[in-house]
Formats: sequence, structure tokens, C-alpha cells
Amino acid sequence: MNDISRHINVVDLDNAIQMLKNYTNEDRIKPLIVALENLKDDPDNKALIAKLSETWQNLGIHQGAVLTYVPYFYTLIPDDIFGDDLKK
Repeated sequence: MNDISRHINVVDLDNAIQMLKNYTNEDRIKPLIVALENLKDDPDNKALIAKLSETWQNLGIHQGAVLTYVPYFYTLIPDDIFGDDLKK
């Protein structure tokens, strides 16, 4: 997994949160919004970064909606974006 902490920008996180709130209303995405809000408040917290990654992995097909509305999210996800390495 890449070190996403170097890519975290509070302004970009806030924009991502607003885009997801405005353009998605899928309940499965709400935990991701919460994880992003928590990370925005404490961007260097490794536990919150891990939670964001776990939440991302649990989105399933809704990952596409996130990436559609928040292209910045590519910088926040692990190198193995679909979790294939975890399935081995």
C-alpha cells in the first residue's frame, strides 16, 4: 500500500466530502464520507488512514461512483485499489 498521508490535503478532502454529499445519496457511501471527515480533522492519524482504506475496500461497486465524482480519491487509495492482493 502506498503512503497516502503524503497526498492528504485538507482542502481537497473537504471538496471530496462536499462532492460526495452533493452528488451521491447511496447509503453505502456514507461511511466513506464519515471516514473522510474524520481524516480531515486529523490528517496524520494512521488509524484513520487505515479506516479510510478499509472503508474503501468495503464499497464494492460503489467505488466507481466515488471515483467519478472525486477523481482526487485516486491519490488516497491503496496501490491495489480493488483489494486483489488481499484475496490471495
